[in-house]
Amino acid sequence: MNPELLVQTYGADSSGMVCGFLFASTRAGQSIDAADAANWLRTQETPGATGESGEFIWLHFNLAHSASERWIRAHLDLPETFFDALREGSHSTRIEQADGALRAVVNDVMFNLEFIPSEIATLWIHANRRVIVTARLKPLRSVDRLRASVRDGELFRSPAELLVHLMRDQADLLVQIVRRTSADVDRIEDRFLSQRPTQSRLDLGAMRRTLTRLQRMLAPEPGAIFRLLARPPRWLHPDDVQDLRESTEEFSVVISDVAGLIERVRLLQEEIISRLEEQNNRTLFTLTLVTVLAMPINIVAGFFGMNVGGIPLAENRHGFWVMVILVAGFTGLAGWWAFSRRRER
Repeated sequence: MNPELLVQTYGADSSGMVCGFLFASTRAGQSIDAADAANWLRTQETPGATGESGEFIWLHFNLAHSASERWIRAHLDLPETFFDALREGSHSTRIEQADGALRAVVNDVMFNLEFIPSEIATLWIHANRRVIVTARLKPLRSVDRLRASVRDGELFRSPAELLVHLMRDQADLLVQIVRRTSADVDRIEDRFLSQRPTQSRLDLGAMRRTLTRLQRMLAPEPGAIFRLLARPPRWLHPDDVQDLRESTEEFSVVISDVAGLIERVRLLQEEIISRLEEQNNRTLFTLTLVTVLAMPINIVAGFFGMNVGGIPLAENRHGFWVMVILVAGFTGLAGWWAFSRRRER
């Protein structure tokens, strides 16, 4: 393929479609292009008709391509709410019933060179009995894994099963992030307990912010899923409903692990802050003690350094030692007072 053409089409064909597959309940998905998908859609009597073969298609689009939305509007009878969802500000993960179909928002995590979650990419999904449409602005690894599973010959009985596959991939991603972050927290905790200097406070703050953001963006909205499971669409197979319920339970366990890890990070932060405050208090006490012990000699030196007449003990040959004894006595009293106040606290 011409590299210039590939850049212009953003990795998709001229219609903005990245990939397409035609499925049947008894065979694996077969790759199709935009023209094949348009022909298949035209052969259907109605957009939601039920064929004897149980065929359905999956079409994946790149929204960065200007032609993708035009092709979807021209060949797919999707409700306007789907296009409204593409433009709305909320990208939190959810799956709900809308206009007799399933509409979902699935998020995936993009990693930087240090393998740290740096950006979240969003996938919008619309699924009915015969068609599942996915659209994204940036490449998602979860879609790549699903496409690889289809090409490897994995069987899918319905569009809902493809959606469940994506949800479970997202749960697996969260599990990987939790395991990796938990290992980092263990390492920071070991350094903290061994009294070794570390930038633990800054690292823990970054981890806590990342986990909170991932929990907010990747955790599915429980209310929408419960409403869906209570009243699923009529075309949804009972096995698909059960798979959705199981994937929701898996997500609940993962989200509970994320919440527990966030709480653990918070407690470790509090321990570090408490230790830092204790060190600061010891430092301030040391400075206060030095100031108190130096106060008598400073006062005496100030008085005897005035160079005025009538300075006591000026003619006494033992005057120096008398003043040393007086200053030592006052310094001892000041030190006793300071240490007694510390013991009282």
